[in-house]
Amino acid sequence: MASPIILASQSPFRRSLLENAGVDFEAIGAQIDERAVEAPLADTGLGPEDVASVLAEAKAVDVSQRRPDAIVIGADQTLSLGDEIFHKPADMEAARAHLLALSGRSHALNSALVIARGGAVEWRHSQVATMRMRVLDPGFIGRYLSATGEVALQSVGAYQYEGRGIQLFERVEGDYFAIVGLPMLPLLAKLRDMGAIDG
Repeated sequence: MASPIILASQSPFRRSLLENAGVDFEAIGAQIDERAVEAPLADTGLGPEDVASVLAEAKAVDVSQRRPDAIVIGADQTLSLGDEIFHKPADMEAARAHLLALSGRSHALNSALVIARGGAVEWRHSQVATMRMRVLDPGFIGRYLSATGEVALQSVGAYQYEGRGIQLFERVEGDYFAIVGLPMLPLLAKLRDMGAIDG
């Protein structure tokens, strides 16, 4: 019998991607403090892609230690503007500051995946998408945040590319699923290789 699949995330966006693909899985949030995991990395010279991978690993291993029978998928995404790494905005004022900083500039979304089983990492993958935001009028930013509401606080860039956030961009280079936060094609290929889903 195939091992159960667990997504170590409570993200509704990641859950919907797996559900839409017809994957039978359970979602269990990792019990980690992401900022505490990230803090020691600040002086190591690790890039934003590596930081995403470390966080994805921490999530996968945390849940895998509690459910060693399962194939556990950990995912994380960082947004980098030059050397600066952005985190989810704490409130609407922080969301406004994010969008003002990103306006008219290109940023990277670094999406990382890790699969763990029995508390040990078995596979990792990362992808980067480059997002060019158009120049945003401050009045438009206010109206955009008013229209999107609290959902703007659920992602690092204060936007959901798969929703109203598409209006913020003039050019995008990268995989749609990596942008949403779960690179599906390599993940599904790996799950097939592991015999976890029908192939």
